[in-house]
Amino acid sequence: MQILWIILGVVAGGIAVYLFLNKKKEESPKDQSFLLLQQQMQELSRTVNQSLVGITREQTKTNEATREFINIAGKLSDLEKTLKHQKQRGNWGEASLELILSNTLAPGEYQMQYNFKNGETVDAVIVTKEGMIPIDAKFSLDNYDRVVHAMDDAQREELEKEFKNDLKKRIDETAKYVRPEEGTLPFAFMYIPAEAIYYDLLVNEVGAVKVNTRNLIDYAYNDKKVIIVSPTTFMAYLQSILYGFKAFKIEKSAKEIIKKVEDLGRHLKSYDEYHNKLGNALGTVVNHYNSSNKELKKIDKDVLRISGTSPEISLLEVERPKIEE
Repeated sequence: MQILWIILGVVAGGIAVYLFLNKKKEESPKDQSFLLLQQQMQELSRTVNQSLVGITREQTKTNEATREFINIAGKLSDLEKTLKHQKQRGNWGEASLELILSNTLAPGEYQMQYNFKNGETVDAVIVTKEGMIPIDAKFSLDNYDRVVHAMDDAQREELEKEFKNDLKKRIDETAKYVRPEEGTLPFAFMYIPAEAIYYDLLVNEVGAVKVNTRNLIDYAYNDKKVIIVSPTTFMAYLQSILYGFKAFKIEKSAKEIIKKVEDLGRHLKSYDEYHNKLGNALGTVVNHYNSSNKELKKIDKDVLRISGTSPEISLLEVERPKIEE
């Protein structure tokens, strides 16, 4: 605003000089110096006008940016109010979970607010051929916020215990939805819609405060079969699991093929044994047959000696079957 007054003062001064020079021009129309000065004042006037236009344009942009900033600040204020209200916070977590599922899975591949037989409801389930994957949206913000803003070490230590106990309860609540007898897979997702909390769990910090939370992640996965995920890691975990299912199917099919080949090998071995036994048995029969031929020839000779004539019996000699080793 102060710059604008200075510019207006310059313009007013320019106009005064212009009028003065114009008057002098009437008195001395042939004075070239006054004409030159008049041209310079006109050029100065144009420059001032252009500057005013530029300032007006920048002022408009500044006003628009200010309005946008006020709008963003209002949205942040609304978000802060939402996150401070536990029920609204839960609704926000479920809404963000549904947004991710709807953008990545087909409608029949997931279901929101799934009811179990005992009436308990989980926020969502992912439906696969192998079974359902329960997902519960948890948002432990209250104790987290208290730890971040703790004033002294004693208070912070007490709040850390409350934060970890609260998180452990959330893990236990999610674990109760693991029900293979009702068609779920033997694990569940615990969805934390706040990246900051999830990140702090990984690095064992809450804000800038060092907190031992790594054991909670181990407790969740190893003891309760609960996988803790955030918006950015949720789909990565899910895709890994689904690809694992496909690999397991391929491995299972390969094992079945190998088993069938092994069965076929056993059958071929049994066939070979019986085939050899049959060959040996046929060899024995042939030996007996050829031996009987020899005995019959002896009878033919006896007949010849007795009667003087031979019936000329023609016998076929059979070779034994050859069995390859």
